[in-house]
Amino acid sequence: MIRSKIFFKEFNCLVIYLCLFVCNATAQNKRPNIIYLLTDDQRWDAMGAMGNSIIKTPNMDKLANAGVLFQNAYVTTSICCVSRASILTGQYENKHHIHDFSTDLSANSIANSYPALLKKAGYSTGFIGKFGIGTHPPQQIFDYWVNSEAGEQMQPNYIIKGKSGKEIHDTDTLSNAIQNFLTDYGKGKKPFCLSVSFKAPHEQDGNPPTYVVQAPYKNLYQDVTIPEPVTADPKYWKQFPSFFQTDTNFGRARWKGLFGTPELYQENVKNYYRLITGVDDAIGKMMKKLNQLGIADNTIIMVMGDNGMFLGEHGMEGKWWGYEESVRIPLLIYNPKAPDKIKQYKAPQMALNIDIAPTILGFAGIKPPAAMEGQDLFEVLENKIPERKDFFYQYYFLGSAQLPRQEGVVTPRFKYMNYIDNNYEELFDIRFDPHETDNLAKNPKYKTELDTLRKRYQDLKKAHGVPKSEYMSSKKAF
Repeated sequence: MIRSKIFFKEFNCLVIYLCLFVCNATAQNKRPNIIYLLTDDQRWDAMGAMGNSIIKTPNMDKLANAGVLFQNAYVTTSICCVSRASILTGQYENKHHIHDFSTDLSANSIANSYPALLKKAGYSTGFIGKFGIGTHPPQQIFDYWVNSEAGEQMQPNYIIKGKSGKEIHDTDTLSNAIQNFLTDYGKGKKPFCLSVSFKAPHEQDGNPPTYVVQAPYKNLYQDVTIPEPVTADPKYWKQFPSFFQTDTNFGRARWKGLFGTPELYQENVKNYYRLITGVDDAIGKMMKKLNQLGIADNTIIMVMGDNGMFLGEHGMEGKWWGYEESVRIPLLIYNPKAPDKIKQYKAPQMALNIDIAPTILGFAGIKPPAAMEGQDLFEVLENKIPERKDFFYQYYFLGSAQLPRQEGVVTPRFKYMNYIDNNYEELFDIRFDPHETDNLAKNPKYKTELDTLRKRYQDLKKAHGVPKSEYMSSKKAF
């Protein structure tokens, strides 16, 4: 009798254990798969869903129209190495300490990045493409790794020789790797997070730089005339102060080789668009694969640019400074299991690159580390936390006449920027002056707004622990 009781007690414990095991396994399998797609230098309006009537991005548009399309997404620093570090860590530049292209993320930053935290929580993790931070990327936190960077060059070459010995474009290399990852991990017992970083539409560095387009897209847009931007007029370049208006300014030097004539402008904006359309087709192939595997309804897809791009605006090519073309980016999140109220939603809330890591962790049910400075965007959309009213902008790489350093604050209506090496201020009313043509910093009618933003700027610097301007404005390049 006693043995029977012991047997049944042990049997019941075994049943409970098995139930807990099965329930835990079921919960694990119900966690969503996450695919994060990052383009390089894709500005906010280089997508059909964001109002561009020329560019062809049907797959991005489909995801945007079915999910959440953020109308006001920005980066906190507009240069790829810093922005990518902010995306991974959820932190501003002065917290993750990536100020240049050669510095690696610290061991602590890697351990608290979203891929490492997902892997620790039981996710299969993959990375494909350009890592873009330092010279020793953390391959160990990924189960699947395809790095397209050319050694310590930091930038992939657009054309490489594939395994067959034939030349292949970087976008096709990454597209093939996406297919391989999904084949290997798409039907696994664990959920997965795949991060893909395209080189496109970044130019191929050179003198002058060039846009290297996939062969099938070389004639795309040939019958279209791209309208010149309002601020392409030479008078807007001449409005800059003398320290900025130099031939050694990187933005101006690159403009000459890519947009310096009407013919160059037409060809290279079209090439920029062609590269984005190539990425869009890779996304279409990925979506088809998800459907074939039967996992599309449990896979969240995010598409974003790492920073914006001047395409001739203000007489420049590039990014770096706080103008809309440089700091504003496309961002869409398609979550098939999102509440109906935030599906097919054009979100006006301000979103930042530092929000990506906590948002991804939120999808996986993981509490972000306290060191992450971003917000879970879906908690914002569901009114669980308040939306931000402004953000601090910082840019420090190189400095001097080549890339003058800048800090500032951006609100939904006004933008205040200070070139910290020169103490030159800009104030734009971006609601009524979206092309940022009229610097109001010396306009007495806007003294109240200027004083308010100056104070807010200093408060944000202090809140984010940014060193004093005297230190940041030294001639030592980061």
